[in-house]
Amino acid sequence: MSAPASAAATELGTSLKTSSGKTFGRRARLAFYNRTFKAICVVCAVFVCIILFSILFLMGRTGILTFEYVSPMEFFFSTEWVPENEQYGAFIFIFGTFALTALTMLIAMPISILIAVFLAEVTPPWLRAVLRPVLDLLVGIPSVVYGFLGMTLLIPLLRDVTGTTMGDGLLAAAIVLTIMVLPTISRISDDAITAVPKKYRDASYALGGTRFQTTFKVVLPAARSGIMYAGILGMARAIGETMAVVMVIGNTPQLANSLLKPTSVLTSNIVMQIANVPFDSTWNYALYLMGFLLLVISLLMIVLIRFMQRKGVQR
Repeated sequence: MSAPASAAATELGTSLKTSSGKTFGRRARLAFYNRTFKAICVVCAVFVCIILFSILFLMGRTGILTFEYVSPMEFFFSTEWVPENEQYGAFIFIFGTFALTALTMLIAMPISILIAVFLAEVTPPWLRAVLRPVLDLLVGIPSVVYGFLGMTLLIPLLRDVTGTTMGDGLLAAAIVLTIMVLPTISRISDDAITAVPKKYRDASYALGGTRFQTTFKVVLPAARSGIMYAGILGMARAIGETMAVVMVIGNTPQLANSLLKPTSVLTSNIVMQIANVPFDSTWNYALYLMGFLLLVISLLMIVLIRFMQRKGVQR
């Protein structure tokens, strides 16, 4: 072989080795990056789970200490909450929490669904493009603003309309919470209705269905899962809301036999009393147990929506 040919072959072999080395290096780096990213994701997921179970453990372990001094029957079913006399009946706050949530959802769900139907099925595109960002902005308003407006505007209005001396109570709190959860439920329901395939509507119209029938007998049932998610998220915010409720519910440990009677719920009672309670006391343990109940209620709602969604898929 001549010298020029030998030199060319040598140069070609060197370039091939260099190219294969670079390719191997790129693959090795890519594999390293993939493994690192996967490890980071796993660590983050484990960290979130640890935080969740740590909160549950801390709240539950501290709250269970209540039953060393108070029987479960007294805590869950007694209406006497007088910590100064060692009476820790939380039925008032548990009942108030469920009553307030139920009243809020009773008002909010129909209005939210109608708003979602209006946005998804009725409004022209230009108006929809304006209203949807407005609802998104309403979600971000701090709860203290809603509470302040409720305290300064809504409660005096309820006094004038009803003729009562005090407008605080379940009704005022439910109206404030309804305004707070409306944007959340409406936007998620709007997305669920919009996601319903157009062929469902076309099939209904082809069978002679009116716009009303198509919307309420075809589209809404098809979007049921998303609307249920919206309702659960609204309930979760209503149950866990604190500041706005504190400002309009009256914060009185008494059973509400009227919508205009001041009362208290789990969140408002915790925030009003936790700062002045010694940590190692039955009073503090009872407040921790109330917080644990709120966590359990939230988890049960998540489990419920998963179960209902699975039943809906099976059908």
